[in-house]
Amino acid sequence: MSQSIINSTKTFRPKTNGYVRDVYVLDASKEPVGRLATKAARILMGKNRADYSPDVNMGGIVVIINSDKLVFTGKKPEKKNYFKHTGRPGSLKVVTLPQQMKKDSTVPIYKAIRNMIPRNRLKDIRMNQLLHIFKDENHGLTQKMITAN
Repeated sequence: MSQSIINSTKTFRPKTNGYVRDVYVLDASKEPVGRLATKAARILMGKNRADYSPDVNMGGIVVIINSDKLVFTGKKPEKKNYFKHTGRPGSLKVVTLPQQMKKDSTVPIYKAIRNMIPRNRLKDIRMNQLLHIFKDENHGLTQKMITAN
């Protein structure tokens, strides 16, 4: 009797055809960067859904506003640095967090989220098509622009 029950169950595989993505607007001025990045990464991967599958792009669209007002805890404003190296000797460039915030305030949250996304074939799609970061509250995205992704 139990043998027929085991053989009759089928594995569910989520499909993306006809799938409508949810849009999430996150405010960067409300919580620290790390907590905001973990929320955004979970939504981009689709882990907030009951039908999560790591190999299917089921994530939602994340719109982050107010990146000029990012909240950092502890001594991160004094000690956090961003490094860039081309591979040539002597080409290490160091940019501190306050310098980066003056230059482009979207980079710290972008890099925090990028490092939380798994390194697979879906990473570029999740980071470049489903994630939108804006410096203020006026993001200018219409519903038509959001659903096109």
